[in-house]
Amino acid sequence: MKKHSLIAFLLIVFGSFAFAQTGTWSGEIEVQSMRLTIVFHLNEEAPTMDVPDQAGIGIPIQVERKEDGMLSITIAAIGASYNGQLRDGQIVGTFSQMGASLPLTLSPGVRKLNRPQKPMPPFPYTQEEVTFTNGDAVLKGTLTLPKGCSNQTLALVMVSGSGLQNRDSELFEHKPFEVIADALARAGYATLRYDDRGCGESIGDVANATTDDFKADALAAIELLRGRFAKVGVIGHSEGGTIAMMLAAEGKVDFIVSLAGMVVSGEETLLWQTAIALSAAGVEQNDIDKYAQLLRETYSALRSGAPMPSAEGRELPIMLKQSYSGLSRQLQTPYIKRLITIDMRPLLDKISCPVLALNGTKDQQVEPESNLKALQDTLDGKNGSKVMAMEGLNHLFQHCSTGLVTEYRTLEETFAPEALEIIINWLNSL
Repeated sequence: MKKHSLIAFLLIVFGSFAFAQTGTWSGEIEVQSMRLTIVFHLNEEAPTMDVPDQAGIGIPIQVERKEDGMLSITIAAIGASYNGQLRDGQIVGTFSQMGASLPLTLSPGVRKLNRPQKPMPPFPYTQEEVTFTNGDAVLKGTLTLPKGCSNQTLALVMVSGSGLQNRDSELFEHKPFEVIADALARAGYATLRYDDRGCGESIGDVANATTDDFKADALAAIELLRGRFAKVGVIGHSEGGTIAMMLAAEGKVDFIVSLAGMVVSGEETLLWQTAIALSAAGVEQNDIDKYAQLLRETYSALRSGAPMPSAEGRELPIMLKQSYSGLSRQLQTPYIKRLITIDMRPLLDKISCPVLALNGTKDQQVEPESNLKALQDTLDGKNGSKVMAMEGLNHLFQHCSTGLVTEYRTLEETFAPEALEIIINWLNSL
């Protein structure tokens, strides 16, 4: 082979390597018996990484492609990196973070998830795009109107849980609010679901926003519906359920549906969530107890404005010290400072409208027993209110095995049909 022909051949081969390392690639790593999907979008201009099992989407990355087929990725935002080489149509390599190195083999594309409950046309109802405001926040959403809709149709504002979510409350390609809106429209009820401020098509200050701001956003949606419907309620999930109870206590709504709404304090909820997560990760109970005590002192400092306590001298594992270092910065946000003070128990007596409150017995984010008990002791049976535990359902109201967050993505069900039936039957009774 002539020299210039060999050079041309190598350019073709190495060029094909570089071309192959574009587009979307995905694989799985195993961390403490849990499998996490890693997705790299190797676009030339703005490459990103997703960790869909932990709701991490669009994390910026830096990509370096080498002539020998090697690929190096730096993920500065989470202190991680990936190094791999193209072999037989796959990229074989290692994912590294915080001193740990894990094998990760990437394949082209992302496995398509099956979501059989996704509503499909033709729809026996109409949908309108709406815009409303709360101060500087401009919120956009979808108003779903059942056939024969009138002023007497019951209408519900749908309020999502914590974290920025679009109008469908989308997570791992599950769209529970779309599924609920579809079911309610078919049953004769109108709904308004909207993108949270700073998410989707909605805009507004997120960095300084607290639950009170999200409650004000929901109230703006209620006021929009008041112009068209005689009776307006709220159906809220998780933090949205808490917001629904807040609005009910203020007499702003005619009825509410709380789906895994937090009733006990935000501090109690965060401590419980942390203990569940650490236990699932294999942390010893003694270390969990010491970490929980550190968090209690931290929450107390946040409420009083005192300096944050240190993790040093507490005989905590290095992993928990590192976790606290990152967490302590997040805890000082306006959102968390307000969340830990929220406690709905003193306000429940002020609720006079009908309430439907549901929690899954396998909920690992809002503890079902204490939250349901507070509601049962105060509201169950009052003015047609109903409080129920849903056997075998998780925080998203899916049938599940463990209820852990890491299980959400693997489940095909988006929202349990029996929960939808209970909601509809209760609305029919109003």
